[in-house]
Amino acid sequence: MPEESDRRESESPSVRGVYGISVAAELSGFGVAALRLYEEYGLITPGRTGGGTRRYSDFDLTRLRRIAELIDAGVNLVGIGRVLDLEHRTGELERDNLRLEADNAQLRAEQDPAAEPVREPADPAVPAPETTRRGRRRRPAARGRTGSGDGPARERTGGDHH
Repeated sequence: MPEESDRRESESPSVRGVYGISVAAELSGFGVAALRLYEEYGLITPGRTGGGTRRYSDFDLTRLRRIAELIDAGVNLVGIGRVLDLEHRTGELERDNLRLEADNAQLRAEQDPAAEPVREPADPAVPAPETTRRGRRRRPAARGRTGSGDGPARERTGGDHH
């Protein structure tokens, strides 16, 4: 299949398998048997040549470094598989969220071109202010008060109320 080999050659070196198993073992610090075991558990999936020889990429080596970190933290191989899967899915969700935020901003701009978007530097330690549909900030709720404005909210317990 010349199309597939052309596609592989056009891929970046970070995802194209270029290292044999012995080189990958040396670069990763794992033995050849460990690399085969990690593949068996689905932790890594090296590319294969037409003859079936494993070819590891820079991406695979980065993943092996992450596997080593998790092993050092005491996580077993099944747990490592779950952690890696969750990290991958989280990354996809973060990318989707960024795309959706950009789409929403574009739609808001198209709906109300006169309104200027409020752009403030994002500080991860400070939660972003809530906004209404028109992009106006919502007034923050009073802390320590119930929604009815009766005064401070009181914690209810199962004991006597005085």
